[in-house]
Amino acid sequence: MEYEYSSRLCAVCKGNSTLAITGEFYWPVRVYYEDTDSGGVVYYANYLKFMERARTEWLRSMGYDLATLAETRQLIFAVRRAELDYLRPARFNDRLEVGVHVVRCGGASIDLLQTTVRDGDEDERVMCSARIRIACLDRVTFKPRPLPDEMVEDIRQQMLKRDRNSSRQ
Repeated sequence: MEYEYSSRLCAVCKGNSTLAITGEFYWPVRVYYEDTDSGGVVYYANYLKFMERARTEWLRSMGYDLATLAETRQLIFAVRRAELDYLRPARFNDRLEVGVHVVRCGGASIDLLQTTVRDGDEDERVMCSARIRIACLDRVTFKPRPLPDEMVEDIRQQMLKRDRNSSRQ
């Protein structure tokens, strides 16, 4: 599946994930008419949907399928906290990039910074930014569960790659 998005996003779409190289993850989103309100801009709650898709694909890109985790390990993820800042409007037919950046990983939760930018903007001005905390829960009891050790290690490796990459720039 190929998209006509930026080269950074095409690497993700084609399966040659930039996550493995740079520790950064971006997911392409096209704004459809159904995503907009009567003013022709993205309805505020839809940014949460865009970010959910990006988080799901971020986990999938590391080999963690949510349905498989629920079935085989009896664990699920839920948003524990979300704080969003709406900075600029996105409009119908815009091509967006939704980023997933790990801030903290440990215990039974992951803190993320997620950004949405319009693809092609020279200055990559952020349209919407969010601080998200996702919690790892038992599928049956909904009580917190520790993140799987291998997932914690994979995420920490991603953070190290990102930090090394950003220190070179």
